[in-house]
Amino acid sequence: MAIYYLGVKSFGRSAGTGGSVSTSAAAYRAGERIRDERTGRIYDHTHRDDIEYKEILLPAQFDRFSVLPEWVRDRSRLWNAVERSEPRPNARVAREYVLALPHELSPSQRIDLARTFARGIVDRYHGAVDLALHRPRSDPRNFHAHLLATTREVRPSGLGPKTTAELGGSQRFELGLPRAMQEHAAIRAHWAHLTNEALRQAGLDTRVSHIPQEASLRLPGARAWVPRVAWEIERRGGHSILGERARQEFDRRRDAAPEDGSSWRQPVVSAEQLRQQAIADWRAIRAEAGPAPAPEPARDGSEVERQVQSLRRELGRDDFGL
Repeated sequence: MAIYYLGVKSFGRSAGTGGSVSTSAAAYRAGERIRDERTGRIYDHTHRDDIEYKEILLPAQFDRFSVLPEWVRDRSRLWNAVERSEPRPNARVAREYVLALPHELSPSQRIDLARTFARGIVDRYHGAVDLALHRPRSDPRNFHAHLLATTREVRPSGLGPKTTAELGGSQRFELGLPRAMQEHAAIRAHWAHLTNEALRQAGLDTRVSHIPQEASLRLPGARAWVPRVAWEIERRGGHSILGERARQEFDRRRDAAPEDGSSWRQPVVSAEQLRQQAIADWRAIRAEAGPAPAPEPARDGSEVERQVQSLRRELGRDDFGL
């Protein structure tokens, strides 16, 4: 069964160290040798033999160049330019998307699927994406892709401002952009859609879902996830008790799931809903307490002085120090 996975993480220098980040990550994921010009360190991963495909995808404005600028075609020069563009010792230099690719697809189908998603990231944020597909090392189903994206827009003249993916909440609000959580949810849904479309075109019945597992149990083509040991036994024609138990547990949970596929988790309450509820509660409390008492009229200085003199005469002494 195809599984769904999309992980996103950021690469940044540790505060105060100023160490290289993107050059090391790019060398490891592409299986190449890259020298970091800023620190002089060399990252050599040419020994890797599990690299299935690699490519640097660029924004659309590069399409009108018959000859691309030299620095964007070379992986070492691109990521060294990224390192030079971030002078701060705690700068964020790259953002990575890690995708689980369906093992049911052919190599060319997996490449097309990963390239389509990478092209969408490039078009959305106008940065460069260094795409690398890896073959499994242990579990034969673990085909996956790494998309190392620049945090700055890439232009023919060089690196530009930060992409919208790196903007904070107030900046996103001023530009009319969705919140970061909404942006992430949209990307997750897009990857699920592309994966299911690739599975459909390949003539496969299995499907993936980006929604919680409880809500995806009744989706068409949903099947139990069998552990690798059980999967290997059954692939060779044997019978696995562990695999059978996994399918029984899946059937039990699917029978208990709502018919409409919705999750039984508590619905998420938005900030606006909380605000409206707080206003309604406060109004209810005010209504039960009744109208507020009218404030006493303000007294001028002469009235206050007359009251002080009256207290002095009544007590016969100046206990108040007045």
